[in-house]
Amino acid sequence: MIENQISTGKIIDGKEVYAVILTNSRGSKVKIYNYGAIIGSFIVKNEHGEMQDIILGFDDLDGYLNEDYLADYPYLGVVIGRYSNRIKGGKFSVDGQDYQLTKSLHGGESGFDKKVWDILPTIDPSLTLQYISPAGEENFPGQLTVQLTIKLSDEDELILDYHAVTDAPTPVNLTHHTYFNLATAGGNIGKHHHRMPASHYLQQDEEYIVTGTQLPVEGTLHDFLGGKPIEQDWDPAEGYDQSYVLDKPLGELGLASETTEKTSGLKLEVFTTAPIAHFYTAKYLNVSNAKGGKEYHPFDAFCIETQHAPNSVNIPGFPDTVLRPGEKYVQTTIFKLSV
Repeated sequence: MIENQISTGKIIDGKEVYAVILTNSRGSKVKIYNYGAIIGSFIVKNEHGEMQDIILGFDDLDGYLNEDYLADYPYLGVVIGRYSNRIKGGKFSVDGQDYQLTKSLHGGESGFDKKVWDILPTIDPSLTLQYISPAGEENFPGQLTVQLTIKLSDEDELILDYHAVTDAPTPVNLTHHTYFNLATAGGNIGKHHHRMPASHYLQQDEEYIVTGTQLPVEGTLHDFLGGKPIEQDWDPAEGYDQSYVLDKPLGELGLASETTEKTSGLKLEVFTTAPIAHFYTAKYLNVSNAKGGKEYHPFDAFCIETQHAPNSVNIPGFPDTVLRPGEKYVQTTIFKLSV
């Protein structure tokens, strides 16, 4: 249920920012801000009966607005749009028209992660947020209306349903950039056991841009088919920052990953209708004064970014990411916690 909707006291771009708390019958809680659709916490009961927050972030909204944090911005817990990850050269064409974006990561210099979303009337126990992105924002064509409905089930499933419509053809590729750590004491996630039903991963160039070539995981450090500790085969200076092609039909809800951790006994399963899971082990994480005064360091978390392939708008033969008038963009991702 929606337990409460609390004003943060902040007005950004003329809109008030709220924190909304979702709870379920197990006592689990999720805190969501309508700024950036930030998921600020996800508190569940571990195998010791202790309530544990499995998401990295800040105690309050001020942390997400701090200049030092934004100067080395890791996108903690935010929604990503219009287009997640990297587009080669920030360029794409739609129907013969060329577009040049700001050459940056995750939707531009001021993407959906820095917008105040409207809170829509909804059926308890879910929260629906809406953002209307005007034509030309970050040089994307068309006005895009996006709704994100977030629900916490009594089975400890955090369900994210994305919907979007446009008045002109425009690329759309949405995801959520939640940083997870399942260990009771936090810290390096190398010993988390991780499995992904993905027989192929996407080749990247020296700028981490997807080239369009799919490579088999078999015999490589990218093979998580049978499950293994995250650190077993990684380069300890690099970790993982890689897109995996999920072994399931396009648009069908299926397993993207399964991660377990011994000290808490927790298991996180991610299900999605998206074709790609981008697995990132937080190489660039460097945050001070986080929750409880903690510091976050490289490899202190992992992200499962469910999406279409990065740069797919420029790759013929990849599933089309251009949304057209009369069509509806839909995507569902579920983060399921269990002991």
